[in-house]
Amino acid sequence: MTVVSRATGGLTGTGWPPLLQRVVRTIRTRHLFEPGQHVLVAVSGGPDSMALLSLLNRLKPSWHLTVTVVHYNYGLRGAESDSDQACVEDLCRRWDLPVFVERLDVDSRPRGASLQSAARELRYGAMMKRALVCGADRIAVGHTADDQAETVLLWMLRGAGLTGLSGMPACRNGLFVRPLYDIRRSEVLAYLQDEKVPFRWDSSNDKPIYLRNRIRREILPALERVVPSTVEALCRLADVCAEEDRYLDDQVVALCEGRIAPLSDGRKAVDRSLFKTLPRAIQRRLVRNLCKEFDVLKRPPGLKQVDALVRTVKGSAPFAVARMASVKVMIDTDRLCFGPLDGEQGSCAPSTRTAVRTASIVLPVPGTIVWPETGDRIATYRIRKDNLSSLAGNATNIVVDAGKISERLIVRNWRPGDRFCPFGMHGRSKKLQDFFTDLKVPIEERYRVPIVEAPEGIVWVVGYRQDDRWSVDEKTEWCVVLSVQERVAVKGN
Repeated sequence: MTVVSRATGGLTGTGWPPLLQRVVRTIRTRHLFEPGQHVLVAVSGGPDSMALLSLLNRLKPSWHLTVTVVHYNYGLRGAESDSDQACVEDLCRRWDLPVFVERLDVDSRPRGASLQSAARELRYGAMMKRALVCGADRIAVGHTADDQAETVLLWMLRGAGLTGLSGMPACRNGLFVRPLYDIRRSEVLAYLQDEKVPFRWDSSNDKPIYLRNRIRREILPALERVVPSTVEALCRLADVCAEEDRYLDDQVVALCEGRIAPLSDGRKAVDRSLFKTLPRAIQRRLVRNLCKEFDVLKRPPGLKQVDALVRTVKGSAPFAVARMASVKVMIDTDRLCFGPLDGEQGSCAPSTRTAVRTASIVLPVPGTIVWPETGDRIATYRIRKDNLSSLAGNATNIVVDAGKISERLIVRNWRPGDRFCPFGMHGRSKKLQDFFTDLKVPIEERYRVPIVEAPEGIVWVVGYRQDDRWSVDEKTEWCVVLSVQERVAVKGN
């Protein structure tokens, strides 16, 4: 990998360059993130990610963004990898941006896993952990419209269905965002040259051993010679397929409503005889969606794996176990059970789960944390009572008197013996256990519910009820707003 250009200073000029205007349009129309949020930017040192970092750094002052950079060094190209890291660190120093550098070991990948897929798994898992630690609202990656076109062609050649032809979403799981989603790679390179932003070129991108590289260097150029708008057409195809894919998923959910049984250990079960009666297209989607639900990175299995499972279920074997990435599907004579690969190793029969407690997590004010048990992103901020306007408490949003509670706030599991004063009970206290019982919350589920606690007592049973003792009244001057913003894919602690 060689340095392509050297920066002579920071970004210049007072107006936004045309490319930034287009990126802002993508961010707004595709609802990628909002002003004031914290964005973790994954920067490899290549042109796409360096342009992304430059654009977000340019946007940072006017949008009041917090920008944090993360760089992953796999050490696969020796001195080249170290030079990539140095290039990223140097630019972050000059732009006064915090950067985290991590080394990832792809040599320990499972047998049979490709280098690229193993690196991707490690990278995305590490990014989620870093976002959790630093409280980032979004993780921005530098994929362009050309990457999307390559992805669609790649999946097309593999015989994928609508999901594969949907390519990469502009926003995945409410966490990963692609601000360059509508931008061509040629535009990125022109921007880097105009703004004198340094970048590195990964020599492995030129190796024909990877199918994606051959698509990039041979197939797409050939198609563009025939149809110059090939990339735009493939991206448009991806958007159309994504819309239809979402619609079909909604239809499957409606069709299977009440037919998927949650088990006491957190897994889900489908009646085997019912499954056999469903149309093949619905069978495939049901398997894919349930596997995606339990996958660490929320990705569906491939068509071959899905079809193999469907054949097994429709066959006469009384018992079978299928493993798909981080998901295990257990099949017995009566049903299919879907759950995480590291879950129960026994039969499909429900079992009593030993409660595994998550360590208490400090919840800063203002600040954001992700509760690992559920993936709920819990955020806080202070506001004067006069500025509250019509903000009212509900299952995902509460307002408390900042003067009635002291810090530090923590988020923890339910503990037997917990008591609080549920809002609406006029100050009367109640055991949290009885509160859950009244609402018919399963015992196993109670241990997953995040509890926000101040030194004075429970503040909020998240998603259920706030404690009335800390409510806003006529004497309140400052308030603390707590909210569940969304759910992200996080596994374990």
